[in-house]
Amino acid sequence: MVKIGVQQPPAALKPDKEKEKAAGGDGVAGAVLLPPGAEEPGPAAQGRRSSLSGVCYLTMGLLVLLLGLVFASMYIYRYFFITQLPRESVFHCGVLYEDSLYSPFKGQLELHEDVKIYIEENYEQINVPVPQFGGSDPADIIHDFQRGLTAYHDITLDKCYVIELNTTIVMPPRNLWELLVNVKKGTYLPQTYIIQEEMIATEHVSDMEQLGSFIYRLCSGKETYRLRRRGARRRISRREAGNCHRIRHFENTFVVETVICQKS
Repeated sequence: MVKIGVQQPPAALKPDKEKEKAAGGDGVAGAVLLPPGAEEPGPAAQGRRSSLSGVCYLTMGLLVLLLGLVFASMYIYRYFFITQLPRESVFHCGVLYEDSLYSPFKGQLELHEDVKIYIEENYEQINVPVPQFGGSDPADIIHDFQRGLTAYHDITLDKCYVIELNTTIVMPPRNLWELLVNVKKGTYLPQTYIIQEEMIATEHVSDMEQLGSFIYRLCSGKETYRLRRRGARRRISRREAGNCHRIRHFENTFVVETVICQKS
């Protein structure tokens, strides 16, 4: 008698069928489910990202260009502009002018002086040698724009006189430098008239350090007096001058005669 038996499927095949059912029963294996919100970005999102990157690169490029312009400007200012304005400029100057009061028949007179201009320190130093025509003393003059003071060293008397800087007559260092450069080139010639300012010596100066280092070097060891300007009036003649001394100089487009009189 023959027994007929039904062979059971292997146990290892059942999990595969159950996996297929869990996958949807369509027989497609290896499908991956993405969580909500994790879809791949579309073309619009990719365009926004590229535009933002472009703006960042453009901003960085503009910053680099701006820095380059700043450094280039500093280079040009340092090596071209500053070199044209040296720290110390020395000029030997001569000017022709007319003096109708003292020498009406001599025609034009000539005045020479040496000018040192210190741009950074903001002061001017002038040396007036003994004039050829007489009637004026040789002198060393300092115009200190930092302190707002002018000092006259009358070489004949070997005395110093200090007064407030008159900015209506004395040009600042940079302006005077430009004027003398143009005169040297022949592009501008100063006017030839003369004006007069009259001053009176007042009190003696004992503390020289308060006058600043530039005037201190000029007047140290010399009798130094303060000056006071007299009110505006007509030019005084030599007979009216009395005990006065004159210093003729120029720091502008005209000649200045500084008359220093002793207090009576």
